[in-house]
Formats: sequence, structure tokens, C-alpha cells
Amino acid sequence: MRPPAGREGGRRRRRRAAGAMAESNADWMGSLPAALRSYPLSNLAIPGSHDSFSYWVDEKSPVGPDQATAIKRLARISLVKKIMKKWSVTQNLTFKEQLEGGIRYFDLRVSSKPGEIGQETYFIHGLFGIKVWDGLKEINTFLEQHPKEVVFLDFNHFYAMDDSHHFFLINRIHSVFGSKLCSVECVEYVTLQYMWEKKHQVLIFYHYPLYTEYSFLWPGNKMPAPWANTTNVHKLLQFLETTLEERSRYGTFHVSQAILTPRVKTIARHLIRGLKNTLVHSDIWWDVQPL
Repeated sequence: MRPPAGREGGRRRRRRAAGAMAESNADWMGSLPAALRSYPLSNLAIPGSHDSFSYWVDEKSPVGPDQATAIKRLARISLVKKIMKKWSVTQNLTFKEQLEGGIRYFDLRVSSKPGEIGQETYFIHGLFGIKVWDGLKEINTFLEQHPKEVVFLDFNHFYAMDDSHHFFLINRIHSVFGSKLCSVECVEYVTLQYMWEKKHQVLIFYHYPLYTEYSFLWPGNKMPAPWANTTNVHKLLQFLETTLEERSRYGTFHVSQAILTPRVKTIARHLIRGLKNTLVHSDIWWDVQPL
């Protein structure tokens, strides 16, 4: 029998692939050898995803405040948003599917929505994604079902948010995860064994000054993420090797951003093709490692 054709066939193949990964990777932390359970988590290579939430963006929503004014003006043309979507989507698996596939580090960018009353926040990458609240609940549901798995949630970009938005978001983080949240500690003390004994499963890294008011918010500088900002694979690999050598100077976690980043001219040359068909096949996964 021939495989299903077209977009629906592609979705089915991705779902089958995600299901196959889930069978072996949903509980990989809990399945590690005893010797590794007492290693600092910062000494383990932990798979992560870039713009982790961007498996879905709403092309009917306003253009995000993370975009330049010129882009916002152009986006009044409906075709522009369709093109933006092709360059904004960096994932094709939901949070649940990523978790089941073994992803444990999540790169999160957050914004309020212009003109919306209240302090609701959304994930953002050019266009608005799902509500942060919905994403957090999806992650928590997985953790409830897999009590030995640990996730790193890195809130590293905020847009159009004042302190009231941050208080609202932080309270929701605490509301959904509760006792699963790991308080700030010496990085070297945080092992899987430590997390299991404390019944912790979540480390939150929060790149905003209000982290000082909450014991469960780790400062952003405990999760540095140097960025190569290149479309060249060889330059990227050289950059990763250099930053790997520099890690021993600091006592923090560390993100290896093994990603290629499109330049303006890259987008201009491949406008209709989009990110997936232009760069994604050359991208490499992220991992969180020690400095």
C-alpha cells in the first residue's frame, strides 16, 4: 500500500514517529543507571527545543511586539502573515509530544496581547501562540503521569509586560506546579536523586528582576545560552566547540544553541519556502550542559 499523500499523510507520519519516540523516551530520566542519578543535572546532556511552543501560531492574531514596526505595517496584508507563519513555526510537535519524545528543556518567549484587557499572557514568536496557562497545564499533566521526569522551563524573553503581568504569570506558574517547583540551590547539589527525594520536577529560569521575590524562580544567569547567530553549519560547530571549552569557568547550567538562524537576506531569497524547507534539515538539537 502506498503511504498517504499530501498534508494529512505528513501529519500521520509525524504522529507515528512521535509515538515511536514516546515508547522509549517518555521515562528516560527515571530509567537512567543508578550511578547517573547522583550526578548533578548540569553534568547531563539534556535534550531541549528552540521556541518550544511554536508548533502553532495564530495568523489571525496581531503581529507580536517582538517584531519591527515595518513588519507590523506590512502585516496588514493578509499574505504577509501567511509568510510570517512559515518562518515563525520552529516545531511540529506539541508540548506533550515533545515531552513524550524525551525533550526536557523548553525555550519560552512570552507576551501580552495588544488591546486585550487583563494580564493574560501568550507564547510569542512573530505571531501569537497558545496561552501560557494552557501550555503549563499540558506540561504538568505529563509530569503527573511521569513522576521521575524533570523539566527546565526557561522564560527568557518577555514583551509588552509590566510588573502586573509578571505577578499574574508567576502566580499561575506556582498554581499549576505547586510543590513540584525546585527552589534555587547550588547547581552542583541538584541531582535526579535530590529531585526525587524532594518530589520536585520543575526548574523555572526567569529572566526578569522579580525573580528575587520568589524562592522557586532561578535567575536567568543560571541558564546562559550563547547564540551563534549564523546560517553556516561549520561556523555553528566551531562556535559550539568554543563555548563548550569555556563552560568550566562558571557554576551554572548552560544551553548549547545548536541552531541555524536565518538572516534577512536568507528570508528574502527563500520567502515562500519558509524556515522548514530552508534551514530546518540542517539544524541540530539543543542540549543543556554544565559550564
